[in-house]
Amino acid sequence: MKLIIQIPCYNEAETLEIALNALPKHIDGIDVIEYLIINDGSQDNTEEVARNWGVNYIVNFSNNKGLARGFMAGIDACLRNGADIIVNTDADNQYCADDIEKLIQPILRKEAGMVIGERPIDETEHFSPLKKKLQHLGSWVVRKASKTDIPDAPSGFRAYSRSTAMRLNVINEYTYTLETIVQAGRNKMAVTSVPIRTNAELRPSRLFSSMFGYVKKSMLTIGRAYMMYRPLFFFAILALIFCAGGGILGIRYIYYYIIGQGVGHTQSLILASMLIIIGVQAGVIGLLADVISANRKLLEEIQFELRRMDYGPGHELKNHRSDNQNGQCASIDEENIDC
Repeated sequence: MKLIIQIPCYNEAETLEIALNALPKHIDGIDVIEYLIINDGSQDNTEEVARNWGVNYIVNFSNNKGLARGFMAGIDACLRNGADIIVNTDADNQYCADDIEKLIQPILRKEAGMVIGERPIDETEHFSPLKKKLQHLGSWVVRKASKTDIPDAPSGFRAYSRSTAMRLNVINEYTYTLETIVQAGRNKMAVTSVPIRTNAELRPSRLFSSMFGYVKKSMLTIGRAYMMYRPLFFFAILALIFCAGGGILGIRYIYYYIIGQGVGHTQSLILASMLIIIGVQAGVIGLLADVISANRKLLEEIQFELRRMDYGPGHELKNHRSDNQNGQCASIDEENIDC
């Protein structure tokens, strides 16, 4: 059983070594533990710190691609190097690394394919009261959208089984945390959470520059993911709203027409017609989106089978296999991979 712990990094030279030193070297039930860094276009000496520490793999981007792209590149590299379990954690040492053993237990017991660490949000001192409320609100919205019971959706402290990791798809460029939960819940994957501990803050979060920006991007990510996996329901609600509004205005116009005052309410008739037309168009779009969604499911199954063949035994990255076997850090240029 092989565990690879991956850490996305962007200018993390000051905190990366602290996070690496805290990672476990042995876990019961795990035969091999390896470490992977995603260097997302860092402009400091993040890569040098990782090499000096002795990480097994470094995925390099020449420029910053964002958390979501970096996460998927790390997942790809972990799978190509034979990971049975993948753990994702942060370079700022936000999460208590000792809880990695607790995080992977549901996977070892074959109870879940995705495990999310539940932070003690209300007890986290460096979270402002507003941020705590927004974290709870965002998690509630994700639970409703995904039909899961995950209490801390934005948590990046996660474990994935090999099979679940091969089914992951992240479309947005902002973050993987919310979209992957909606995807897992709607695709009936086994998802659970475990309570974990957090460490003192070493630096402010870099994921968002303002609370408003965080909320806006999070809502857009959740909405887009929901539309991907339940398009007919989403557009049917829109169609119902517009048609209901048009119907009410239409009935209102008919009432005034019957009592002889229809001439003065022609605008209501025009607006009612427009709303009903928009509603019908939304319904048609929903039907088309549902057909596209069915095709997406077929493509996801094809992608999964291709990944199973691509990530099978003997398919490790040729351009760095020999270095890793010699005990050296394997550097993976994500923008020029030789498979």
